[in-house]
Amino acid sequence: MAEKINGRVAYADLLRTFATIAVIVLHLAGSQMANVAVSSHAWQVFNLYNGLMRWCVPVFVMLSGMFMLDSKHSLPLSKLFFHNCLRIVLCLMFWGAVYALVDYWLAGVFSWQGLWQAMLNSLRGNTHYHLWFCYMILGLYLVTPCLRAFVRGASRADLHYFLLLCFLFASLLPMAFQVWPNATAPLHTWYDRMQVKLVLGYVGYYVAGYYLREYTIGRITEAIIYVLGVLGAVVTVWGTRWLSLRFGFDQRLYDYFAPNVVVFAVAIVVLFRYVLGVSEERSRRQRLSHVAGIAFGIYLVHDLFIILLRDLGLTTLSFAPVASVPVLSAVVFLLSFALAWLIRHIPFLGKWLT
Repeated sequence: MAEKINGRVAYADLLRTFATIAVIVLHLAGSQMANVAVSSHAWQVFNLYNGLMRWCVPVFVMLSGMFMLDSKHSLPLSKLFFHNCLRIVLCLMFWGAVYALVDYWLAGVFSWQGLWQAMLNSLRGNTHYHLWFCYMILGLYLVTPCLRAFVRGASRADLHYFLLLCFLFASLLPMAFQVWPNATAPLHTWYDRMQVKLVLGYVGYYVAGYYLREYTIGRITEAIIYVLGVLGAVVTVWGTRWLSLRFGFDQRLYDYFAPNVVVFAVAIVVLFRYVLGVSEERSRRQRLSHVAGIAFGIYLVHDLFIILLRDLGLTTLSFAPVASVPVLSAVVFLLSFALAWLIRHIPFLGKWLT
C-alpha cells in the first residue's frame, strides 16, 4: 500500500472526506428528530442515520492528532500560535459574524453594533452551535507541545496505559455513573476527588489518532476492533431507540465519549487505514486530496445551506426521510464544497477562513 501521494496520507484524506459527509448527514438527520414522535417511522430512520454517523467528530479529532503530534515534523511555537491557533480564532470571528448575519436576515433586522457584538460573542464562546468544534480544537492545539513531548518519549506500553486511562475516566466511568447512579455513588465520590483531569476531554482521541497512524496493529487485534465497532454501532442505534421509547428522546448513547461511540470511531479509523485506503488509483487519490484539503471549510459553511433549505421549506420531513436525508446531504455537501472552494481561492485570506 502506497501511503502517500503528493506528500499527503491517502487513507487520511479518504477518511477526512467521509467524515465531512458524515457530519452533514448527522446534522440533517438530527435536525427534525425532536419534531416527530419517537414511535414514528420517521424517527426510527433519523435515529439510524444519526446513530451510524456518531463517529465523525471523534474521527476528526483523531485525524488532527495524527498530524499535529507527528514528531517527524517540527512544530515550533511560532507556527503553532501564529498559524494554527490564529487561523482558528479568525475562523471563529469571521464565521460567527457570518452566521449572525444569517440570523439577522431571517429575523429581518440588522445593525452594525449587533454584528460587532456577534464577533465579540465568538471570542467569548457564544456563537453558532457547530462552531463549538473550533474552541475544542483550539484547546487541543494549546496543549499540543506538551503532548508531542509525551508521545516522543513514550513507549508503546506507555501509550497503552495512557489511552486506557482516557477510556476509563472519560468514557466508561461517566457512562456507568449515568446508568447506575445509586450503585456507583461511592465510586463517583472517588472519581470527583481524584481530579484526574489529564486524561479527560478529547485528549484521548487526539493521542489515539497519533497511535493508530504511528503503530501497526496485528490481524487478531484488528478483527477484535471491528467486532467491537459493529457492536458499538448496534448499541448506539438500538440502544437509543430502546431508551427513547422508555424515557422519551434519550441521547446518552449519542455522546461522543460514550463507550459505544469510542469503539465505533476507533474501528472506523482502523477500517480506513487497513482496508478502504489501499486503492492505488492515482487520479482518485488526487480528487480526494482536493476535497480533504478544504474539509474544514466545508464544515464551517455547511450549516448555511441547511438553514437556507429550511428557510425555503425544504427539510428532511419534506419527503420520506429514508431518501430525504441522503439526498439533502448530497445537495448540502456539493454546495458547501463549491462555496468553500471559492473562499479558499481568495488571495491571501482564503486559507485563513477555510
